[in-house]
Amino acid sequence: MDCIFCKIVQGKIPTRKIMETEKTLAFLDAFPLTKGHTLVIPKNHYVKIQEMKKEDNIDLFDTVRVMVGRTERLASSSLIAIHNGKESGQEVPHVHVHIIPRNTDDGAGPVHSMFRQRPKLTDSEFEDLAQKLRDKN
Repeated sequence: MDCIFCKIVQGKIPTRKIMETEKTLAFLDAFPLTKGHTLVIPKNHYVKIQEMKKEDNIDLFDTVRVMVGRTERLASSSLIAIHNGKESGQEVPHVHVHIIPRNTDDGAGPVHSMFRQRPKLTDSEFEDLAQKLRDKN
């Protein structure tokens, strides 16, 4: 497999590790958006969150919780982001959580500022969407 994050886990590519568990690795992003921009990845290769084993998911998000506290030593807030698939902007096809320290003067806005074409939904469309998402199949 030619996955850069798997190579980092295997020690084939150096990185600035911050935290490591049996199932998870946290390290500084090589192309940070702000100082302290951190990535948290599962050591097992998964492309999307819904593919993950429950125990890997639990460990991943526990590590995210710990790392958010640590990164907020650098800024007053943080942005936690996951691109779940290529169309969402995922550049490396391996699950990874971005923890980006944020301050009011960092030049970035809220997540809603990312989308220029937002849908205008009727009550009926909202209800149809909600029903599709409630369906367990």
